[in-house]
Amino acid sequence: MPRRGCSRRVVAPADGRPRRGGRMIIDAHAHVIPGVFPPDEGLPAMEPIEADTARTLVFGATRFRARAAFFEAESRIDAMDASGVDQEIVSPMPPLLNTAIDAPLAREISRYVNESVAELVAGSGGRIHGLGMVSLQDPDSAAEELGTVRDLGLRGVEVPSNVRGVAIGDARFTDFFREIDRRGLSVFVHTLPRADEPELPAALRGSIGVGIEGARAASSLLFGGMADSCRLERVLFSHAAGGLPLMLARADYFWSQQDPDTRSAVAPSAVARRFYYDSMLFDPRGLRFAVDYLGADRLVLGTDFPAMPRPGVLGTTLSGLQLSDEDAERIGSANALAFLDLAEALIDVP
Repeated sequence: MPRRGCSRRVVAPADGRPRRGGRMIIDAHAHVIPGVFPPDEGLPAMEPIEADTARTLVFGATRFRARAAFFEAESRIDAMDASGVDQEIVSPMPPLLNTAIDAPLAREISRYVNESVAELVAGSGGRIHGLGMVSLQDPDSAAEELGTVRDLGLRGVEVPSNVRGVAIGDARFTDFFREIDRRGLSVFVHTLPRADEPELPAALRGSIGVGIEGARAASSLLFGGMADSCRLERVLFSHAAGGLPLMLARADYFWSQQDPDTRSAVAPSAVARRFYYDSMLFDPRGLRFAVDYLGADRLVLGTDFPAMPRPGVLGTTLSGLQLSDEDAERIGSANALAFLDLAEALIDVP
């Protein structure tokens, strides 16, 4: 099997603790791509770019320029240091979650990607925590794959917001989420825009479409019965679940008008406060609302790095919100560690 291009060990502080003192910063929404794939038919490929350290991810119709930080541990650690990030939670780049392909091929890709993520984690000196992927085209097979994910030392899995147009909260995924509960894994629900949104211009599918899809996926998982059937103890929604926080007051109102004997026992906003949301709202006013409405213990930092440029996370997100020291620590690191079930081991920072 070819070298994945992300396994070289780097020197980093023990346990990934802050190098300069002060508050720990964890980017909980960051992506990786293996540096190479086996040359098998149907698998993604990473094609070299002449006179460039980047490579082009080729997978179906996808053509994506992947800078070295996607697959090279040294480049990634250097970028973290440059932006003041102490640790990352990394997950596969969303195009790799292609649910249109057949389940056997998806399983092969998942195994290879998961091994690659595990190598990156092992070579990071405690700076990187990894999430894997599974082939949800076949939910039963995906549930079985969770054992391998755990054996590799990954903390959980990234799942798409929909599988071939079926929302992630659909009942067909109940046994999968029960297995997540049984194995004590974390779940990162990443928005996967739908191609069949005729009411949206194509240019808006990556912006407005992401928000709509994020809210739809979160609503299906939170309010479609899955939250009653499964514990779902550690679930994180990308892009703050779209516009969901702004919709919860309306949802609570209509819930309050229903017959108490037949409605769900818990108000929608109370259900939503069981889960985690990243900070990718692109506006401090929206983020401030999410903090006030959901609680500072529900938000984590996220940047989509290296797919998007990572600004000074502390300055633009934490300081800009005028948070208390306690809430800044929660959003900066404590919530991310709790999402990974690592809070007891790593939360005591100087």
